[in-house]
Amino acid sequence: MTDLGMPAIPASRSQLVTPGLAFSNWGHHFTAEQNLDLKAAVKAARAPLSVIVQVTKRCNFGCSFCSETLQIPDPTLKELELMRLHLAGVPRIFLSGGEPLMRKDFGEIVDMYYEDHILAVPTNATHGLQHAKGIAGKIAFANIGLEGPRTTTTRVRGNYDQIMAGVHALKDAGIPLSLSAVVYRSTLSALPFTCQIADVLEAGKVKLIMPLRKGNALDLDENEFISDTEAAETFARLSELRTIHGWRPALRMTTWTPENEGHMIVIEPNGVARAWPVYDAPDLWERLGNVLEEPIEAIWERYRFKENHFAKYLGRSIRTTTHTEAGR
Repeated sequence: MTDLGMPAIPASRSQLVTPGLAFSNWGHHFTAEQNLDLKAAVKAARAPLSVIVQVTKRCNFGCSFCSETLQIPDPTLKELELMRLHLAGVPRIFLSGGEPLMRKDFGEIVDMYYEDHILAVPTNATHGLQHAKGIAGKIAFANIGLEGPRTTTTRVRGNYDQIMAGVHALKDAGIPLSLSAVVYRSTLSALPFTCQIADVLEAGKVKLIMPLRKGNALDLDENEFISDTEAAETFARLSELRTIHGWRPALRMTTWTPENEGHMIVIEPNGVARAWPVYDAPDLWERLGNVLEEPIEAIWERYRFKENHFAKYLGRSIRTTTHTEAGR
């Protein structure tokens, strides 16, 4: 605990999740022993490393890149409890949305899951004040969507000042933070500021993601989509600036290559599990099963992107740097 009685950021650098695999409490990502055999790890696995559980599809923003435009009723607490039972063995769970903090009972959901899983919460933080104290000490980190300074974030995502008010509430409660930015061509010049904001907030990482042609992003100008070559150049420049300016957060960039296809397993509010993104599938989703009806082991067994899943979450198929501790 801090002197103010708030939960402290975890002091340990990592926590073991399976032999040879750990979760970094500094950079908020999985790490593996250098000599880990990926194929052997996949073969031995009985469940995914990470699953996204959508506790709602509702959101108070209308992000220009949003893929989640189809509304589905929220799952009940009873349904979420059944999902939890069927997700036994999954090390990390993202309690996601939509905007998950819009649920007034979000604290109850966290209480339901946190003892058995490493919890992360992707959020726009605008409801952070309502939930920060109730979830502090129970989630590994909150992943805040932020594309950069005020004008950029407000144009692409939603009200910057509302986001930052919530961010400060989460941080004041002792909740570790990371930032997530969707990259447009028109936002490239803002990315160094995103990294600087992350450093000021003592964030664990900055996650950079390319938009996918789904939902609201179908209306984006084609010029906003950068190529993989341009993404590589952008990441190299940010990595260089990170060294020059001493930014501590890790950098991670995901582009949509064959090596990343289908790497995410998303559980929708109705329990349907889907691989995402699957490039030749309708709406980029591939149905895997339903966790209200069967355990994750059965879904994992038929999941055909296991190696992509492990490679992505272990940072082997994306661009990465590692978190730098203060004073190093």
